[in-house]
Amino acid sequence: MTDPAAHDTSPQGPVDLQVESQASTGGGPARIQQLAPERAVQLLTRLLRVAYPHERFPDGPYERTAAAVMSAAEADAGDQRALLLGLSGLDVAARGDFLSLDEAAAEALLRNVGDDPFFVRIRSTAVVALYDDAEVWDLLGYEGSSFDQGGYLNRGFDDLDWLPPARIEEYADAPRVQLVTEDEAR
Repeated sequence: MTDPAAHDTSPQGPVDLQVESQASTGGGPARIQQLAPERAVQLLTRLLRVAYPHERFPDGPYERTAAAVMSAAEADAGDQRALLLGLSGLDVAARGDFLSLDEAAAEALLRNVGDDPFFVRIRSTAVVALYDDAEVWDLLGYEGSSFDQGGYLNRGFDDLDWLPPARIEEYADAPRVQLVTEDEAR
């Protein structure tokens, strides 16, 4: 017997990873198990590391991003259910343990679910949370917002040592006339 909610594809209803797998005790599809919170965070962190691979990133940014995704899902019961069912479905799709898959197999599995509403919901929060992390900024060499630090002009805007010096010349000829229509002048 299948879980009827597992096949709800309405835009407002929860959507989970639709995986058909044989249960070890019966002949029917495997039931997606309820996840312990720690396991959900582990699965989500691994999913994020595979979906957004950066060899230099430590676990911290991925763990904080997982926490942000979990927090966003907690705001809506349907989103939370879809997230937990989708994460549980990753284990089913991996035939037991998504965490134990090698990188290539984990990436292939995620490519298969990349357009699923489950993954789209994760991605919509994760991409912002991961790349708005101050530790990630440091790792990528991004100095952060310029506005609150007085702009870029006097803060190393021209500190690119791999480019040749800029050739800036002042325009010395007569001023150029700008053509403006009457409608634009109003």
